[in-house]
Amino acid sequence: MSGTSLDGLDIALCQLDQSNEQWSYQLLKTSTSPYHPDLKSKLQQAVHLNGLDLQKLHRSYGLWLSAQVNNFIEHNGCQPDLIASHGHTVFHEPNKRINFQVGDGHVIAAQTGITTISDFRSLDICLNGQGAPLVPIGDQLLFGSYAACVNLGGFANVSCTIDGNRKAWDICPVNFVTNRLMQQVNKDMDYNGELGKTGHIITALLEQLNALSYYGDNAPKSLAQEWVDSEFMPLLDTYKSHPLKNLLRTCYEHFATIISNDLNTLPEGEILFTGGGVYNIYLMQLIKQKTRHQVMVPKAALIEFKEALIFALLGVLRITGHINCLSSVTGADCDSSSGIIHWGRK
Repeated sequence: MSGTSLDGLDIALCQLDQSNEQWSYQLLKTSTSPYHPDLKSKLQQAVHLNGLDLQKLHRSYGLWLSAQVNNFIEHNGCQPDLIASHGHTVFHEPNKRINFQVGDGHVIAAQTGITTISDFRSLDICLNGQGAPLVPIGDQLLFGSYAACVNLGGFANVSCTIDGNRKAWDICPVNFVTNRLMQQVNKDMDYNGELGKTGHIITALLEQLNALSYYGDNAPKSLAQEWVDSEFMPLLDTYKSHPLKNLLRTCYEHFATIISNDLNTLPEGEILFTGGGVYNIYLMQLIKQKTRHQVMVPKAALIEFKEALIFALLGVLRITGHINCLSSVTGADCDSSSGIIHWGRK
């Protein structure tokens, strides 16, 4: 799994079992491969590449993914049945039926010899869906006892059951914005929210951010870099003369407000929070202050590798021909079993 935060590649060796239609899991081994600055820059700038260079990145990033998997397998002495690879999202404009994740699954299967499932989004988008979020079926099958599951990554998204149907949507950007702001001072992130905590809210900016039209749209809906670049960042740029700590503080207030607004519409119950954003102590304090629900933060392995775990489940569902993409979540014409299978030689 590689998310929009660009923290690195998450690899999880998972055991998945099904008994009497109930799924269970074990996270056996986990690892994160940080991105070298050159690779991180290429992924960040991929949206601006021409067709030929994008295809070259698709293959070269597939080779890098393969090397990380082979190193993981050698280090842990394991032999997976299959690989499920999300790839790294470059384009996500479902309203135009456009999506693309770099990291060629053909290359992964060829280099590892292991059957690989990739490109989990395209079929749903061709069925008039958003192609995202994909995690909710895993939330339903593995974490269905919670009132909702929230992931705080590059973007915040929520998954829950409403009137018997699984629903999910992207709420707002989180790390994708704050990490970009921190690049102004040559840092990858605002650790624990410490810098933003010292700032003051820019009231006019907060009001403008809270009024963005996306937040009034009904689900299914999803966010991507294109929206941040066209809608969110121009507002921040208007206030770029303000201290960085004030911009961060305003963003944290905005994120906590929008997230709690969505959560406070849901039935009572415990909400599971995962994703790298939960390590932002200050942001989590704001969210807890604003939501009426009990917030559950699990152990580190699940915080960091829940999405990788669920993509493993998506791969299992795909290779066994079961539904792994819910139209109730994405708005597609129908449910589907999505993902391209690249057969391995092992």
